[in-house]
Amino acid sequence: MENFVNWLNDIIWSPALIYLCLGTGLFYTIATRFLQVRHMKDIIPLIFKGGKSEAGISSFQALSLALSGRVGTGNIAGVATAIAFGGPGAVFWMWAIAFLGAGSAFVEAALGQVYKVKQNGQFRGGPAYYIEKGLKLKWYAVLFAIVTVIATGVLLPGVQANSIASAIENAFSIKPWITGLVIIVCLAIIIFGGVKRIARVAEFVVPFMALGYIIVALIITFINISALPGVIKLIFSSAFGADAAFGGILGAAISWGVKRGIYSNEAGQGTAPHAAAAAEVSHPAKQGIVQAFSVYIDTLFVCSATAFMILITGMYNVKPDENTVLVNTLGDVEPGPIFTQRAVESVFPSFGAPFVAIALLFFAFTTIMAYYYMAETNLAYINQKTRRVWTEFVLKIAFLGMTFYGTVKTAKLAWAMGDIGVGSMAWLNIIAILLLTKPALKVLKDYEAQKKDGKDPVFDPVKIGLKDADFWEKEYTYIEEEKTG
Repeated sequence: MENFVNWLNDIIWSPALIYLCLGTGLFYTIATRFLQVRHMKDIIPLIFKGGKSEAGISSFQALSLALSGRVGTGNIAGVATAIAFGGPGAVFWMWAIAFLGAGSAFVEAALGQVYKVKQNGQFRGGPAYYIEKGLKLKWYAVLFAIVTVIATGVLLPGVQANSIASAIENAFSIKPWITGLVIIVCLAIIIFGGVKRIARVAEFVVPFMALGYIIVALIITFINISALPGVIKLIFSSAFGADAAFGGILGAAISWGVKRGIYSNEAGQGTAPHAAAAAEVSHPAKQGIVQAFSVYIDTLFVCSATAFMILITGMYNVKPDENTVLVNTLGDVEPGPIFTQRAVESVFPSFGAPFVAIALLFFAFTTIMAYYYMAETNLAYINQKTRRVWTEFVLKIAFLGMTFYGTVKTAKLAWAMGDIGVGSMAWLNIIAILLLTKPALKVLKDYEAQKKDGKDPVFDPVKIGLKDADFWEKEYTYIEEEKTG
């Protein structure tokens, strides 16, 4: 099975997908005139303005829910594997895909809002919805929904669970199967409570876990501040093949940096639009801007925190393939949370392993929650004509089963399966958003025009010539008319 998984993974993550992700991010960065820079001033008001409703969640909850998907094991174990297989230069390419990917993140989140629906009393949306309504390709939408149910419901939870179990075992010597049981019991309590319970948990946990982790990283960086200029120089020189030690693995640096960057920040992957569509906002561009900023939080803040801790303490190995060893500081260890644990322990003995294990527990657990929400949303899309309650129950049981299985399988297999899930969704979603570029840019232009006139932007799809935005055409307009009497 492992050979088949690796073979399929190599096909999906061929150089074509790497260049597609980078090219799409660059295209949207230029097409939106560097939106991710120009609208930075709008971020804080947009995050905290507006409330939730019976059908939707607040912008802050949507940001937290999206971040719970973005900020996960990729920020700790993923950064470690990128460095292990691509060298320090991979960190630069993670930054590059984050900056460029913010443009892609705006587009997919805005489209998620434009074509969202109210289904069974809750807002639902995402790539399957905007593919059907925007592209009029029902078969493509169903294909994306099926792939996403498989990816987020079966392939991806195991990566997060595996990293939690590995870190917990290293820190506390607790057997992985015990960790697995505890995880699925806690997870069951949350996912059987519905999307609002998931959003409430994410809203409370995500900000505190990310802030605490970054503070520890800053302390470690400050203690080793004299080494910081050398680390920054190493990252940039390695990223472009100029470093003597890492010059021969430039391709690996780009490949692993982009792959792990996308896995972590999910820009263009098609996951974040599910959370974005659930937000209660007056204009789709508002949630698009918020989601663009969430890419920064994930990669430029949290991933960078991990990278600097590992590189500034020198606690890493670099082994691009089975026959090449460029750096071997840690001995024969599998790339993953142990890199970060050793980095923290080098500064705070006896503190590093437990701290990283607990941080990873929160990071990865909230990501598993977000994965369930995405799987459930796509199952709801498949079942939108006829609600099949039994399929929802089967999804929950399968999801819990695969989460437990992830705690006891090898890390290499877990990551390979997760990469297949991420890559499959990315291929389908990026092609879709490229085909929907025109409506996405119309939404941004409308938002900016209203802002320029001093208005709080309110979306009217008819006014800008967008069709099939049914919620905005009918229900939202009706609600606003009721408010004004």
